[in-house]
Amino acid sequence: MLLLLAFSTVSEKDTFEALYTSCKGLMLNKAYGILRDRGLAEDAVSEAFIRIYKNISKIDDPASNRSVAFAVTVVKNVALTMLQRETRHPSDFLDDDRADTFDLEEHVLSRLSSEHIYALLNQVNEELRSVFLYKYAYDMSHREIGRLLNITENNVTVRLHRAKKQIALMLREEGVHV
Repeated sequence: MLLLLAFSTVSEKDTFEALYTSCKGLMLNKAYGILRDRGLAEDAVSEAFIRIYKNISKIDDPASNRSVAFAVTVVKNVALTMLQRETRHPSDFLDDDRADTFDLEEHVLSRLSSEHIYALLNQVNEELRSVFLYKYAYDMSHREIGRLLNITENNVTVRLHRAKKQIALMLREEGVHV
């Protein structure tokens, strides 16, 4: 926690501490899901918090869904980078969950800034956006999302498909190959 000493304001320190407290477990789970190694996952979370520290001025409300999604996106990108650098054979890390991952997320979203992703998501209606965020930012299953939103798993699948379709269309309009 030496980083806490370097904040320019008490507000930034409080924001960082609140985000750390609320997101550390979620971020650790996300990193572990990618790396399948507890030590590497902890390293990914540490690196992610260093990156978050460098951008703390961009976080207004550490309890907001946007801030949590930002933290999870940062740790996911750190973990994926670590995975690419790993000298072990890639098949050691593959699992069914990652093999089923949505191409837009893997190939496009990883190249876009968080601000751009949120700008796109803000153009998607709330009903679709929330399902998309629960699935990809919070790594929730269709069943969990359905229970949370009080809708069927099939409805979750349909909303997720529609959200992806809208985002892909917006990206194509911007000239991004999807």
